[in-house]
Amino acid sequence: MNYRTYAEFLPAGYLDGVRAPASTWWRWRDHRVHVARAVVPTAAVRVLVIHGGGGYSGALWPFAAVAAGQAVDVLAPDLPLYGDTEVADPAGVRYGDWVDLLADLVRAERAADPRPLIAFGASMGGMLAYEIAARTGAVDAVVATCLLDMADPAARAAATRYAWLGRPAPAVLNAAEPLFGRVRIPIRWVADMNKMSRDRRLSRLCASDPRGGGVSVPLGFLSSWMAFVHTRPEHYTGAPVTLVAPAADAWTPPELSIGFLQRITARAEVVLLERCGHFPIEEPGLTQLRDAMATVLSRVGAPTD
Repeated sequence: MNYRTYAEFLPAGYLDGVRAPASTWWRWRDHRVHVARAVVPTAAVRVLVIHGGGGYSGALWPFAAVAAGQAVDVLAPDLPLYGDTEVADPAGVRYGDWVDLLADLVRAERAADPRPLIAFGASMGGMLAYEIAARTGAVDAVVATCLLDMADPAARAAATRYAWLGRPAPAVLNAAEPLFGRVRIPIRWVADMNKMSRDRRLSRLCASDPRGGGVSVPLGFLSSWMAFVHTRPEHYTGAPVTLVAPAADAWTPPELSIGFLQRITARAEVVLLERCGHFPIEEPGLTQLRDAMATVLSRVGAPTD
């Protein structure tokens, strides 16, 4: 499967505007990280696209490309376990590795290219975008479809396939870590992929894609994700945050993300994407996403006096 398989779910008229990505590779620790790119040397702004636990660069590329537009330089890494990234020890991957990798990638990209950088996170990638902005100080704006903090029991209940399991999950997984941390299970066992999209065909595609929702992850990864302490929103001093929340998200209801956003002390705003499910492809929400991104792009790319 490639990005065109997912692009076919876009509303009529959008497919022609999706640029094909180019595959590049970046060495990080013992990983060979695949980074999809659409290089636009004349672009004033760059966008880093961050996927979540059921996606990868190819799956996100079409809707991210629509949101960013033609005149923006885009890069989208495949995080370890997903996409085409090559990992020496898949059973040893932990959530903290994702955070460290993205922070190092941001620093490397900014060292090589001084243009403003927007971190655009989808689903679980929203908190990753927020976290690397807080940690590096090298991100100029954060755009996220979801800000689901696992410190919140309600967020854990929403994120897991069975709500009753989500609340005690950190304690249960932590107890299992010493013996079973390297055991890998299909992510669809713990995440309700049926709620990925309002379009059942897209949900099935995401759940079965061997590079996306069809992967197996170590229990230790899930344990580290549930236990990870993100930067508290009350202490956040990073770039402005725009939450572009799918209004009809049956998986991670927007009020959970809005509650987190409202605690952020830096500049923050919310845009509700009408009729959009967790994977936002519906209208008018997709146009609203594109307009919200255009507003952020104009702010970040505007010349300073």
